[in-house]
Amino acid sequence: MFLPFFDQLRRHKVPVSMREFLAFLDGMSAGLATYDVEAFYYLARISMVKDERNIDKFDQAFSAAFKGLENISFDDVLEAVDIPQEWLEKMAEKHLSPEEMAEIEAMGGFDKLMETLKQRLEEQKGRHQGGNKWVGTAGTSPFGAYGYNPEGVRIGQKESRHQRAVKVWDKREFRNLDDTVELGTRNIKVALKRLRRWARDGADEELDLNGTIRSTAEHGYLDVKTRPERRNAVKVLLFLDVGGSMDPHIRVVEELFSAAKAEFKHLEHFYFHNCLYEGVWRDNRRRWDAQESTMDILHTYGPDYKCIFVGDASMSPYEIAYPGGANEHWNAEAGSVWLNRVREQWKSSLWINPVPEKYWQYTQSITMIQEIFGPDAMVPMTLEGLSRGIKELTR
Repeated sequence: MFLPFFDQLRRHKVPVSMREFLAFLDGMSAGLATYDVEAFYYLARISMVKDERNIDKFDQAFSAAFKGLENISFDDVLEAVDIPQEWLEKMAEKHLSPEEMAEIEAMGGFDKLMETLKQRLEEQKGRHQGGNKWVGTAGTSPFGAYGYNPEGVRIGQKESRHQRAVKVWDKREFRNLDDTVELGTRNIKVALKRLRRWARDGADEELDLNGTIRSTAEHGYLDVKTRPERRNAVKVLLFLDVGGSMDPHIRVVEELFSAAKAEFKHLEHFYFHNCLYEGVWRDNRRRWDAQESTMDILHTYGPDYKCIFVGDASMSPYEIAYPGGANEHWNAEAGSVWLNRVREQWKSSLWINPVPEKYWQYTQSITMIQEIFGPDAMVPMTLEGLSRGIKELTR
């Protein structure tokens, strides 16, 4: 039954041999991934991928071989409801605590849960959001996505939110991985190189080859000359949004951060969440007990610094516009007040947004921050966007 999968691996140029494919089949026969889709994926990958450069090709082949999960219809789900009882029991033993198992039994057990799901799907026509009965999203119904129910069946949800689902019918998505991480960082470095102002400072530690040759020729003996090392004199403050909606962008932000640290000698970085308020931090593990005053930072770093924010600017508008609007603490002053102070202190400031630019107009908070920074001072996190941003900082 896995021959089409093997064929897809060959089509996507994954160098898999028959011996490796047979090793994968042996693992399946041994029951290493019988009830777990994720375990199945990793078993296949570890059996047939011997070089990390081929992981991206493997993911594409896997997607092609098992495509269609995102198009599951109600009829498909109805057929899928008829799952062997022993499968459900094994899955429950693996994923549920004894307390959760007791809750399910008290409400009728798996049979009742599956029977009710089948009935709801037969009655319901179309999409539903909220509420406590229909299959949909954001409600307390046992069936659907992004809701809360102690014995839920999760359908069509990317990831668990409350970790309460009895059964998961999710679209499985795999991140593209290959050997281009350093190449991505290098490309970002190329873009950042345009933000340079060379200066020689510090001790005379670098060999001055031309000066040495000239002095040796003049004096008739070896006369070694040194000079201060030439460094990029541009000073940068980097504010990085972390957590929540920024989690999907971790990799590209890491690449940007890595490139900036390599490119700028004078780089100070701080973390914030969603919007800038009265405190920022340097270590996410100590974000609550080791914050630094934003006002102190405004007074410490002079106007010659370039200020760069990295964040998706996606939040409740109240977090920007109102005191008390922050979602984790009480902020005495609105986020917009602090952002305007930043713009006043550091005239050369930029907001880099990892959200694709074509979606910005649909998020009110992005529009609000654009109005504070200026339409040209928010750029997408692409090489083209970075080039535009560097031009903005050097004006």
